[in-house]
Amino acid sequence: MNTLRLLLDTFWDESVWLPPNTTWEDLEPGPDKVVIYNDYRHLFYPLPLALVLIVLRHVLEKYWFAPFGKSIGIKNTRPKKAPNNPKLENAYQASSKLKHKQICALAKQVDLSERQVERWWRLRRSQDKPSTLVKFCENCWRCSFYLYNFSYGMFILWEKTWLWDIDQCYIGYPHQGVTGDVWWYYMISSAFYWSLTISQFWDVKRKDFWQMFVHHIATIALLSFSWVCNLHRIGTLVLLTHDCADIFLEAAKATKYASYQKLCDFLFTIFTLLWIVTRNGIYPFYIIWSTSIRAPMLLPMFPAYYIFNSLLCLLLALHMVWTWLIVQVAYKSISAGQMEGDIRSSSSDISDSSHHSNHSTPNRVRSKKDA
Repeated sequence: MNTLRLLLDTFWDESVWLPPNTTWEDLEPGPDKVVIYNDYRHLFYPLPLALVLIVLRHVLEKYWFAPFGKSIGIKNTRPKKAPNNPKLENAYQASSKLKHKQICALAKQVDLSERQVERWWRLRRSQDKPSTLVKFCENCWRCSFYLYNFSYGMFILWEKTWLWDIDQCYIGYPHQGVTGDVWWYYMISSAFYWSLTISQFWDVKRKDFWQMFVHHIATIALLSFSWVCNLHRIGTLVLLTHDCADIFLEAAKATKYASYQKLCDFLFTIFTLLWIVTRNGIYPFYIIWSTSIRAPMLLPMFPAYYIFNSLLCLLLALHMVWTWLIVQVAYKSISAGQMEGDIRSSSSDISDSSHHSNHSTPNRVRSKKDA
């Protein structure tokens, strides 16, 4: 018990988490304090809220998005099932990717030709692909949440001083109170990213599965770090910047699945412009510049702040990777005359065609000659 206490005391050392001459007692919420400080215990609230969001998503997809998708002609058809073959199934469960040597070996084991093994493998792999309606519902849910969260964030921050003057994120720090509207903004945003992290393991599998997993964990860590260190003001600006473009990405995907090609192209164009402006303009040259250059001028630095800023830079690195993918998509789309193929590839598509994907970017699409 003493060892655990020592470890906790070491981990929560004030010299690591707080500016000089500041103690945890100074930031302890209480009726005698001039402002309402963040309570680190509230970081547990997003976990049950994430389950609520998962249930809400299921209800909306089943009773709203799916019926709407069907009403505009999206079919919930499933691919043909592969014939029952225990040996091939065991091999498939071991690894869905198949090399030529494995094809030859499996063909001998099951007394089939190599072509028959390849055909069975393609059928089996297609079974794991979600239907167009499932993907449409997923995009509708995300688009709805991003639209809500961005609208709510803009509404509550419009009259906040730090939206218009980012230096206000640091002036008076760490004695900056949290208001009820900002509290809900943080809790719901954290819950959403927790829900994405959880549901990612049964959602449509993407080629960028691990990149997105890192993205979600980094975002949750950023929200948690900023909450504990009372850096919620800069945190709200990061959230607002990130939600903006994602609305149009998810809408573009949904319209693609609904076969509204011109609307998809239009939405994807808006998304691309917003992504470049927010993720590669405002985020690095306004927010990260502020956290890296302005902040040290206005307040004393401490170790946790450098961790927080490093996580911001990690997100920027992911943005740069995804920007390159978006540029490739845009170039191929212009060359083809329209956005072709699935905007994000599922894992089962990868071996059959050239795709790339991202929660925040579309996938590489095939040109018309490959379609």
